Amino acid sequence: MAFTYFFRDLQTLEVIADHILPTLKGRRTIDVWSAGCAMGQEPYTIAILLKENMGSMIFRNVRILATDIDHSNLFDAIISKGSYPEQELKRMPKEYFSRYFTPDPEKPGNFIIAEEIRKRLTYQRHNLLTLQPVRTNISLISCKNVLLHFTEEERINVIRMFYESLADGGFFLTEQTQKLPSECGDLFEPVVSNAQVFRKIPL
Repeated sequence: MAFTYFFRDLQTLEVIADHILPTLKGRRTIDVWSAGCAMGQEPYTIAILLKENMGSMIFRNVRILATDIDHSNLFDAIISKGSYPEQELKRMPKEYFSRYFTPDPEKPGNFIIAEEIRKRLTYQRHNLLTLQPVRTNISLISCKNVLLHFTEEERINVIRMFYESLADGGFFLTEQTQKLPSECGDLFEPVVSNAQVFRKIPL
């Protein structure tokens, strides 16, 4: 089973807070797609970041769709309950931990994420290589630690599918080690020089 943790890749998270959120706050709905979400740490991290930087009223406009191919068939139950081991929460700022997590009475050592965060997120099984968008007019797509498992041709096709899924001016982000293929260079513009965060260029 994949292992990850909350608030991974702080550099990219800071770009979301500083450069992406200001452009999203005015939208009626803010749709986020976390592609390859594993057990939910990444989309829940994004949800907490949005809540902290938007405030409660605007946060109600957020809809996060978390997807994964999930060969284990376990992710849906884990994400729905939102219960995670303490070791996966250690990188989170302490004030966020105290604000959004409470001890899981059924599983000592685990903590459950607050309902106000959980209710903004839904989970769906999805295979990116079908090249079928799960939704369109998306504001932000996060896809980390997935594309590296694909061939170069598959990566290009999936990124083009992400492009079609995004609203004009929407954002695509991936891990630091994953560079944008040159074949997709006319689709996106880099937002910053120190993170793999890109903005859709309308054709």
